Amino acid sequence: MDQWLRNTNVVKILALIIGILLWAVVHMEDNTLPGSMTNGVKEEQISNVAVTPKYDNSQFYVQTIEPSEVIVTLSGKEAVLKKAMISKYSVELDLTGQGKGEHIVPLTPIGFPSGVTVKISPSSAKVIIDEKSNKQMPVTINVTGIPAVGLKAGQPIAKPNKVTVTLPSGIIESVESVRADVNVEKASSAVSNKARLVAYDKSGKVMESATINPAVVDFEVPITSPFTTVPLQLKLLGEPPRGFSVASLVQNVDKVTVFGTQDVLNRMEFYEGPSINLSDLKEEKEYTFNLDIPLRNKATQLDPVKVEVKINIVASNTKSLDQIPLSIVGQNDGFDTKVVFPETGKISLAAEGAPAIIDKVKAQDVQAILDVSNLPPGKHEIAVSWNLPTFIKKSTPQEFKASVEISAKSTDVAKR
Repeated sequence: MDQWLRNTNVVKILALIIGILLWAVVHMEDNTLPGSMTNGVKEEQISNVAVTPKYDNSQFYVQTIEPSEVIVTLSGKEAVLKKAMISKYSVELDLTGQGKGEHIVPLTPIGFPSGVTVKISPSSAKVIIDEKSNKQMPVTINVTGIPAVGLKAGQPIAKPNKVTVTLPSGIIESVESVRADVNVEKASSAVSNKARLVAYDKSGKVMESATINPAVVDFEVPITSPFTTVPLQLKLLGEPPRGFSVASLVQNVDKVTVFGTQDVLNRMEFYEGPSINLSDLKEEKEYTFNLDIPLRNKATQLDPVKVEVKINIVASNTKSLDQIPLSIVGQNDGFDTKVVFPETGKISLAAEGAPAIIDKVKAQDVQAILDVSNLPPGKHEIAVSWNLPTFIKKSTPQEFKASVEISAKSTDVAKR
């Protein structure tokens, strides 16, 4: 062995073999690192990295980005790669210099540490940009739920009652309403709070891309007794003295809102207001009355509670209305009723009224009525009752009478 080592040729051969082995070992270690490259450089790949657009969102709207996600490949020393993987990185699409329309814009890596080579695939993205438009819309408060028994939700109030909706110009006209849903289930008093607004299109779908300013409004929903609005009917008693008539009657309230139980309101067609005795109006002038509207028929509240009435009294004119036919009411189907006096079955009336009203009245505007209800067969003298136009009266207090004859219908007529 010593002899071999003293031989210079053997030593040279051994040195050559050892050098070759060392070279092989070094290169074999490098190749055993996965994803590695020469000189200690590694490579890592990150999939599904979202593309983040940079733009003025108060003026523009990004309609589409293709692709919306990319693959990022990093290369560098292992220590630097580990640092890169935990950093707050992003892939940015800088649109600050772009306007409305379609563009292809390069992608930029942001937030990666120095010493790392970043490759983005694909390296650019196609984007469609639209301008934003504003539209002022009324606020709708949609009331849901049923208040406590016997109560009713009133008209909701929103503050502010109008807001500004911002949307891409291409769909701004699609917005149909801006509303908030408010629940008043079992509420016994006014419901007030704040509500978030949502924009809806014409098909009732939520417009997710809409910006609403302000996004939240204050609201109040009154909770009251059930109510209905019906005509206000004054109760007129008597009539002015002879020689005077009503020329006009004007009330400043024609309708009244009545609060009460629902069963009472369902039967109400009008509301009887205060009474006025026309027989007390004895002068030719305009009378003004400020009257309280009384609570009647189980009503619990009224709105308004007062009415102003102006009545103009003038000197009367008279007019003779002739050939007024006598009308029979209350006749039994099994009997015939015939007017025997006056023989013509017609009557005349001297009527009185304000000149502007009486001049327009005709005989056909007046009804002379004979009520034969519950009368047996035979001849009867009956008082005539009159149905006269408003503010027309008899010029004399005389009583009008007529005679009728009631007889049973014949059997043949009855059968037919």
